[in-house]
Amino acid sequence: MDGVAAGIVILGIPLEFFLFGATLIGVALLHHRVLTVALTGLAAVVAYKFLVTGFNDGPGVAGLIGAIGHEWVTLVNLALLLTGFELLARHFEQSRIMDAAPHVLPDNWTAGLVLLALVFVFSGILDNIAAALLGATLARHIFRGEVHVGYLAALVASANAGGAGSVIGDTTTTMLWIDGVNPGTVLRAYLGAVVAFCVFAPMAAWTQSKHAPAILDSPAGLRIDWIRVGIAAACLVSALTANLTLHIVAPHILEQVPVLGLAVWATLLVAWIWRKPDLHVLPDAVGGTVFLLALVMSASLMPVKALPAASAATTLVLGFVSAVFDNIPLTALALNQGGYDWAVLAYAVGFGGSMIWFGSSAGVAVSNLYPEAKSVWGWVRAGWLIPVGYLAGFAAMMLVFGWHPTPNGHGVH
Repeated sequence: MDGVAAGIVILGIPLEFFLFGATLIGVALLHHRVLTVALTGLAAVVAYKFLVTGFNDGPGVAGLIGAIGHEWVTLVNLALLLTGFELLARHFEQSRIMDAAPHVLPDNWTAGLVLLALVFVFSGILDNIAAALLGATLARHIFRGEVHVGYLAALVASANAGGAGSVIGDTTTTMLWIDGVNPGTVLRAYLGAVVAFCVFAPMAAWTQSKHAPAILDSPAGLRIDWIRVGIAAACLVSALTANLTLHIVAPHILEQVPVLGLAVWATLLVAWIWRKPDLHVLPDAVGGTVFLLALVMSASLMPVKALPAASAATTLVLGFVSAVFDNIPLTALALNQGGYDWAVLAYAVGFGGSMIWFGSSAGVAVSNLYPEAKSVWGWVRAGWLIPVGYLAGFAAMMLVFGWHPTPNGHGVH
């Protein structure tokens, strides 16, 4: 049932987009009040659709419930993952295994570069949120809390780039896999990801070294809490196992149940028997999570029926759009429309969100650890090489592979 009525249109643009745009501007200008701004923006969009246009599933309360019903799995998964990974990262930090960093990191400016590379690799195997949080936690340790905003942006970009070519590394690539896109097709996104990494990572590591060099001295008598290490590893393994198993056995369940988040939290609760998690990190994590969920829900309510015709140029622009307009609904629209080169799309919407701190779940998670990162201007100014890297990676994919649309599960194989 289509419950959308004619609403206010300004210069050919529905009013909802102006409300969403005002929310994003408010986030950019009032970075110390981002949660209030995001919730106010969501309330304005919901009120307008409730009173004027109605929702896609109908007017009034029924339409609103229908809209939430379409998004609830994504929202709950994000909520559970962001909060759960905060506790996971704290277990990892309290284990003191990071005090052993001198054994794996070089004792010069390239320590930061190696850490970024590790985040890139782990993101493809685990999850970009987990990889970004673990990298940010280790960075806080080896740089003694003096982490440059540009390096934080590079950590997020490394995590997003590392997940762009893996169907288990990012929510958007997982969506492609669920919809029938061959995982081998998405692998081509790693060409763009590696080129982008080579552009932004060395300069970010050098800048961090000048700001605060890595201190890699190991304390005498180091005792690592291997139980906490095991808990952190078990959380990641449980999420990975649940994801892979259901993809093979019953992929439709991933669209109906927030499996990944439940797997992480179930592991944390069982592990409480051996080690109590540090619940003091939850308030900030919850605040950042609610902020992201408000933006995701607002974006899902925008009256976008379809994207422009699929092309390389459209996909290039979507990468920049994903920095402010959540990449999950963008990917859903692209899948419904079809006609895309899925590797190029995975790179664009997966890595593009790195350009602004709230453009990806990994960015929101890292900013929960480092509140100073919650400044759009500070992030863009310090991480200016990220959009440069994005363009370089996109160009590399076009030069080497070109544009080759392939069908998804809704298409003809």
